Amino acid sequence: MAEYMESLALLTEQFRRLPGVGRRSATRMAFAVLDMSDEEAALFAQTVLEAKAKIHPCPICGNLTDRDRCGICADPERDGSVICVVEDVRTLLAMEKVREYRGIYHVLGGLISPMKGRTPDSINLRSLLTRVGTVEDENGAPCAVKEVILALGATVEGDATAMYIGKLLAPFGIRVTRLAYGIPVGSDLEYADEVTLFRALQGRTGI
Repeated sequence: MAEYMESLALLTEQFRRLPGVGRRSATRMAFAVLDMSDEEAALFAQTVLEAKAKIHPCPICGNLTDRDRCGICADPERDGSVICVVEDVRTLLAMEKVREYRGIYHVLGGLISPMKGRTPDSINLRSLLTRVGTVEDENGAPCAVKEVILALGATVEGDATAMYIGKLLAPFGIRVTRLAYGIPVGSDLEYADEVTLFRALQGRTGI
């Protein structure tokens, strides 16, 4: 019995490591796994392992994909002259819910935060500079980037990252804008609703 309870505690602790999962939710998840048949539990575990093995960052934009490049980068209908810079894939998914944005993305994988040890070199910034002026259109021809939209949260880290990117892109002579706010200060974009994001996108301003 003691060995069983130790195993249950370890399983619960693994679920608690997931963002936003407290002890009660983790315990319910652990018991849900125990209620599975052996076949269901094996499929659950195998699915996790396969997702971890197959899903990787898109080599072009940093979005997650299980192919050579993500569906957005591979979509010939997207406007390659506009790049929307986001903190992470969760923000990208939130932006896609708007359904009004038809440009492409660049995922930073974090924000600049000296207090947390995140420097400009530790996020996906260098490849953004490489992409500007080297994007291809639906026919594979070079497509000059006309605008970079900074869809970063209204936080100290978001502000610092936006200002840094704005300075980096200034020599390129392209339009650099940031979402209008609309969005509460200190909030993450992934939690914003579609209407708020749409209005922020429409009212974006130059920086």
